[in-house]
Amino acid sequence: MLRCSQGVKKIGMKILLATDGSEYSEGAARFLTRFAFSKKDEIRVLHVISEIPYEDDYSAQVRRVIKKVAPKILHACTEILKPLPVRIETAEEEGYPDTTIIEKAADYGADLIVMGARGVKGVQILFLGSATRAVTINSTIPVLVFKRPPWNESETMKIIFATDGSATAEAAGKFLPALPLPADTEVTVIHIAFPFVADIPEKYIKEIGEEITLKPSTFRESERIFEEARRDLGGFSKVDYLLRSGDPSREILAAERALEADLIVVGCRGLRGIKGMMGSVSRRILGNSQSSVLIGKPCAKQDISRPVSPSA
Repeated sequence: MLRCSQGVKKIGMKILLATDGSEYSEGAARFLTRFAFSKKDEIRVLHVISEIPYEDDYSAQVRRVIKKVAPKILHACTEILKPLPVRIETAEEEGYPDTTIIEKAADYGADLIVMGARGVKGVQILFLGSATRAVTINSTIPVLVFKRPPWNESETMKIIFATDGSATAEAAGKFLPALPLPADTEVTVIHIAFPFVADIPEKYIKEIGEEITLKPSTFRESERIFEEARRDLGGFSKVDYLLRSGDPSREILAAERALEADLIVVGCRGLRGIKGMMGSVSRRILGNSQSSVLIGKPCAKQDISRPVSPSA
């Protein structure tokens, strides 16, 4: 199990990029080329060969073929990353993809896991591949899920940081400035406040419309949340703030479409005692967004030293 590493001061970021050779994995590698990495950053490209639970001759033949393809998969990703001024290394492992990725991220001391939304076995009607979903849920370090092949690069990196003021959102907000992002990155902080309508069915809420107003205390709480985000995101030169009311996942996805965001950053609370589940907002954003998603974790390492400017 991956454990949090606190209090160790270091410079640079270590990223574990998990690839299976799919267009989503290679898209994740291309997404990383938009970051302003330095020579102090590292990327380890990991390919996990799934275990074959049989020892007969046919299974041995399949295993040989898969192992023959594995170096080509790793090479394709490293070629995409080659222009970056980072240390790049590769690793090939055998095992269950999700648990192996998490374990190897721990061994590597990774600050971030990067994956594609779907793998080669993904069915197009599914929003996330099973390995990606499992890693996102069970990893205790942030996970960035790339979701938009074919590759389409916009001129400026646009990020939406969704926060509710919780510990997990705060962890995501503190991790965001540690990413080596371009200097002209635009960050929009969005907070969704709930009007007091818990006992009113949604169809009637739509009819009532403007009759529902937020309590004065809601605005004070939103100001506190925005001020906290402002402190955490002080290294960014372009930060806007949006206050919305209603269903959080719907409002976040609406903002994504309006702003044409490249990345949504959201915390993941998780549902204790229910294996394979996470908070409903994080799950809906992961499943329905078109842009990539960074899931923050409450015990993420917050000690990655970077200059004030995200591009330095």
